[in-house]
Amino acid sequence: MPRKAAVVALTALAPISWGSTYFVTTEFLPADRPLFTGLLRALPAGLLLLALTRKLPTGAWWWKSAALGALNIGAFFPLLFLAAYRLPGGVAAVVGSVGPLFVVGLAALLLGERPTARTLLTAVAAAFGVSLVVLKAGAAFDLIGVGAGLLSSLSMSAGVVLTKRWGRPEGVGSLALTGWQLTAGGLVILPVAFLAEGAPPALTGTNLAGYAYLALGNTAISYFLWFRGIERLSASSVTLLGPLSPITAAVIGWAALGQALGPVQVLGMLIAFGATLFGQLAPAKPQAPAKPQTPAKPRASVEPQAPAGPAAIPVPFGSAEKNQQELSMDLEVSAVRR
Repeated sequence: MPRKAAVVALTALAPISWGSTYFVTTEFLPADRPLFTGLLRALPAGLLLLALTRKLPTGAWWWKSAALGALNIGAFFPLLFLAAYRLPGGVAAVVGSVGPLFVVGLAALLLGERPTARTLLTAVAAAFGVSLVVLKAGAAFDLIGVGAGLLSSLSMSAGVVLTKRWGRPEGVGSLALTGWQLTAGGLVILPVAFLAEGAPPALTGTNLAGYAYLALGNTAISYFLWFRGIERLSASSVTLLGPLSPITAAVIGWAALGQALGPVQVLGMLIAFGATLFGQLAPAKPQAPAKPQTPAKPRASVEPQAPAGPAAIPVPFGSAEKNQQELSMDLEVSAVRR
């Protein structure tokens, strides 16, 4: 249990770090360049990890890395940003919070992890808590935005489950596998960013500092911890850490930006955080029924054995003196027969 708690705590640092993305984006980065931001988050971090590990995929891991990179990064980022543009932030967060339910279904199909009522109720409680934190009254819904949000959540969920299913090749560490995925995801975003947003904007020192944080702490280290957690924990356990991201964003908004947190938001944070903790607890294993106690058999007296010979004769039970006499007679009979 202490070892699992340490793995959970380290894995939780990833969604906590991602919760700071909203603050860094609004305060440090140029406005209206979400795809360019996604590109600078993924590609430089992936290339840095490739340079550090000096390992490239081999065999089937070329297409597996490309598929995982597209699901976890390349498709996820553009769809997420499209949802953010088309929907209010709270609605986008609520749509994204259904990810654990997607993971439960995909894990049942691809990993054989049988969904339980406990897991489903925990995922629903987490999504409900997030909705209380971020959803505002009168929020508008856009069909395209909701569809993009659901697809982004499905993409990330499929990436989590396939990462769990495929593991990593022998002799390759989690750091190298993270580098493969970030590089592949960044290359997917690259043409989309330039087609949709044009040439990169002029960057200030503040912008560069923000991008450096996103590439290193928010992406390279966070995704390494995330993929490492997927390897060591169940898929549903990992994805139920996701609500920590909007909770962190709400806390940072309150502490750094002066955004109000009312009783409803605080209640939602407690529900989402409680569901996250509950999702990490292993379900109690049913105890095996106690075996019926059978009465002990009376111990039999040790039967004296005749000396080894061509015709060893078993000795009947009785008093020691009688046994000795019968043993002598048997030996005499045996000697006569020989």
